[in-house]
Amino acid sequence: MTKVERAPEAVTQETQKQGRIARYMERNRASDGYLLKRDIGKVFIGLFRLILLFGLCFLILQPLFHQFSASLMGRADLFNPTVISVPTRPSLDNYRMVIYLMDYWWALLRTIGITLLVVTLQIIACTLAGYGFARYDFPLKKLWFAFVILTIIVPPQTMMGPMFLNFRFFDLFGIVTFIRGEPFNLIHRLHGLVILAATGMGLRSGLYIFMLRQYFRNMPKDLEESAYVDGCSKLRTFIQIMLPDAMPMIVSCFLFAFVWQYTDGFYSAMFLRGTGVMSLELSSLGEGYRVWYVLQRAAETNTHGWNPPVGEIQAMVSTGVLIGIAPLIIIYLFAQRMFVESIGQSGLKM
Repeated sequence: MTKVERAPEAVTQETQKQGRIARYMERNRASDGYLLKRDIGKVFIGLFRLILLFGLCFLILQPLFHQFSASLMGRADLFNPTVISVPTRPSLDNYRMVIYLMDYWWALLRTIGITLLVVTLQIIACTLAGYGFARYDFPLKKLWFAFVILTIIVPPQTMMGPMFLNFRFFDLFGIVTFIRGEPFNLIHRLHGLVILAATGMGLRSGLYIFMLRQYFRNMPKDLEESAYVDGCSKLRTFIQIMLPDAMPMIVSCFLFAFVWQYTDGFYSAMFLRGTGVMSLELSSLGEGYRVWYVLQRAAETNTHGWNPPVGEIQAMVSTGVLIGIAPLIIIYLFAQRMFVESIGQSGLKM
């Protein structure tokens, strides 16, 4: 009974399909073959895009897959020539060792706390500077903005020497030396990084000022004029009218600043040495494992220890990188929608 009922439906569907094909071929003949050529071209373009995107994704994700595979390998798998990507006996021993060597949880808490403090001050300073460049006229405005662009172009490494001297002998117009007899030493202290962030000279602050300036410039001036007519002051207009509308761009800048500050090694090496932040712990992980291995072997054999194989050190470094960037991946998963919306709106405003 079921076959008898389904047979007419199958015939109807086949008839409709043949009818669509016939109508399509009729339209193709009417267009002198242009319709078929266009659709074939779309198919080939789609395949090309698919292959290109697959290749780009592979180039981006393959190093992470390789590091994840190495992090699960023990010594037997690391030195087994038949094991390439998939370990025969996956183990979490590397993760336990890296967490112990890095004091991971305390390093993570310290890093997140310092990063939030620095990034919050940096975004506040950059937002004020971007709004000022967009809405106010002041002497030498174009020259000052050219200096902002210059901070984007010039890499921070070229300013390492002057910056080190300025913060090693920090003296504000000679006032510090006049009061306490000698300048402050802000090297290897958080104070220097806080000063840079609060004054709009932190890591990639010029880029954030430029992005926020472009965003505020594209906002209609009628909003401010209406607020002024209603009796709002300039500060209240900025806080209650302009900031809520600019929140997508501010969120975008905050996420960028958080990621870059979290993984920064330049400013961290100058101001945060000894604080145990994540970037410095990762940079010294290989040497830390080597020292631990030498001492462990010396204690076990009552002889002079020897260095670990290079493969083991690389496996530890790969494991450290993975657990180091894990918080960033989690943040992106939770903030993905807001991040994409902020990027999309910033693109429209730019």
